[in-house]
Amino acid sequence: MGAALIDLCQEDAMFPEIGRPVADLLAELTRLKAADLPVRGGKVTAYVYDTGRAEVHDAAFAAYAEMLEVNMLDPTAFPSMVALEKQVVGAVAELLGNPAAPGIFTSGGTESIMLAVKAARDARAVERPRIVVPVTAHPAFHKAAHYLGVEVVAVPVDLETFKVSPDAIEAAIDERTVLVVASAPSYPQGVIDPIGEIAARAAARGVPCHVDACVGGWLLPWLREAGADVPPFDLSVPGVTSISCDLHKFGYAPKGASVLLFTDAAMRRKAYFASAAWPGYTIINSTVQSSRSAGPLGGAWGTLQALGRDGYAELGRTTLEATRRLADGIAKIPGLRVLGEPEASLVAFAGSPEVDVFVLADEARKRGWFLQPQLSYAGIPANIHITVTGVTHTGVNAMLDIIAESTDAARAAGPAQIPPGLPELIATLDLDALDDATFTDLAASVGINLRSTDQPEMATVNAVLDALPAPTRESILIRFLSVIYS
Repeated sequence: MGAALIDLCQEDAMFPEIGRPVADLLAELTRLKAADLPVRGGKVTAYVYDTGRAEVHDAAFAAYAEMLEVNMLDPTAFPSMVALEKQVVGAVAELLGNPAAPGIFTSGGTESIMLAVKAARDARAVERPRIVVPVTAHPAFHKAAHYLGVEVVAVPVDLETFKVSPDAIEAAIDERTVLVVASAPSYPQGVIDPIGEIAARAAARGVPCHVDACVGGWLLPWLREAGADVPPFDLSVPGVTSISCDLHKFGYAPKGASVLLFTDAAMRRKAYFASAAWPGYTIINSTVQSSRSAGPLGGAWGTLQALGRDGYAELGRTTLEATRRLADGIAKIPGLRVLGEPEASLVAFAGSPEVDVFVLADEARKRGWFLQPQLSYAGIPANIHITVTGVTHTGVNAMLDIIAESTDAARAAGPAQIPPGLPELIATLDLDALDDATFTDLAASVGINLRSTDQPEMATVNAVLDALPAPTRESILIRFLSVIYS
């Protein structure tokens, strides 16, 4: 009886009195993951990247585990991680137009972007620095600016092509501009900004130009090799001074693995941080983090080695074919339209008055597929985003069937209904002044139960968010995150 009671208490305890067997821990993790989206198979069209090759994932897992306990804090203590980072950074530099380019291995695109902004800010050292970005640039630039005390100047994009105009970028540059940004591609619609012209305009004004190729850096060269018309976008383009490339996206490495490259070592040094103003050990960091596991580095190295050039070339070929088939198929579904002309393997499509894309996403979720909804912004309509990965090739027809079926269901159900006056009411609230219980009740009024672990229908929630200005959306999202972790 006593042993049974201890077992029961341990099962419910956040921190057990007595250590638990590994088998029990793994069983609990399996139970906790039961409601998660599947990371393999291609039915989740965002957040995860799947080659469809189990042996590649196995190689990454083994290499990750081998390097798990290596601490990247001190490169003199663990020379293995220096050797691996040189190989990984070198491979990315070779693929992106300058084999000698100095770089940094980071935890992901956000950290790469943050370090690029830091380097540009510190290199120019002006008061109240600014960065000029398209409205389609990743929010990581806004996050970096928030953390680093930099102002963001956001430039609208063309509402047919969804690309930013070089003229508009140049017009936004002033004496306080420390960095100009372009995307290859931008995430929302998967199109490539005119990198060459933007970089040339920035260079003429003496301003560095960063290319956000977090999505496309390790994809576009292979698509080009497969026959896609990919314009120059990398370090070979005059005026491009830095570029970010995520290996945990189309490099198919485990999270988190990204590389930030510079055209010269002096700019890379501006991304570093060192401190000797204390009586302890030497502090020199190449990233935002100090202590960090070399597991992701090992996983990235293992993935690159396991696939090789021929593996990535084949993935590029099948991904390009799948993207074209998917975009063509969506365009033929009544009530849907593809936004822009996808130049990578990201496809976005909007609905119509009779097809609410938020309802469509819920209908697909009911059928076991996750299609990522995107809110409207800066004249760009609400839409659905799909990331085509290596595994998609064998499931394009199934995905198109689901999209068509979900479109029909959304048309029959009609648009999501926003409770009358709710957006106006929310816009008047001081959300910071609400306690968690009141905010939870407010969420319940639009059909989302924050106390439930079940996946709610999100169409009404997304419709309400879509009706609100961006700052109010952000306040609600922050409150939502606070509540679910409370």
